[in-house]
Amino acid sequence: MRFMFVAALVLVLAACGQSGSGGSSESGGPSAPTYTDAQNQAAVAALPAPYNTANYDAGRTVFAQCRACHTVANGGANMVGPNLHGVIGRRIGSAPNFNYSPPVKASDFTWDAEHLDRWIANPQAMIPGTRMGFVGVRDATQRRDVIAYLMVESQR
Repeated sequence: MRFMFVAALVLVLAACGQSGSGGSSESGGPSAPTYTDAQNQAAVAALPAPYNTANYDAGRTVFAQCRACHTVANGGANMVGPNLHGVIGRRIGSAPNFNYSPPVKASDFTWDAEHLDRWIANPQAMIPGTRMGFVGVRDATQRRDVIAYLMVESQR
């Protein structure tokens, strides 16, 4: 019962930042450009394989789990987790003004799709002792979709 309450609370908190369909809600504030569904899917189609076959809307839906702790907006604030704008190509533990856990600070790699896939699957297995309490996304298709979503949104 307690697990169901916590799960429901996480979903409610995650939904607070979710917008309706038809545009990007993660790129910035009210003056940020909005993109059509076709533009979003075209941006995904331009990604390298296998991410070019992902579903942008499905990735946005999976990202709702992340939204309670992360933003991907250009210039967005750090929350419980760091802002993910520009995460692809960024050294782990290097987002400005975020206090990372010692195991993350001690890690040495640059975020790419493969590292994100491992991280999203199970952060604790990838970096034991991380403060990220997320249990992970077990489904490979959902991970592919959310990584494609991040590849698009973190560069806008």
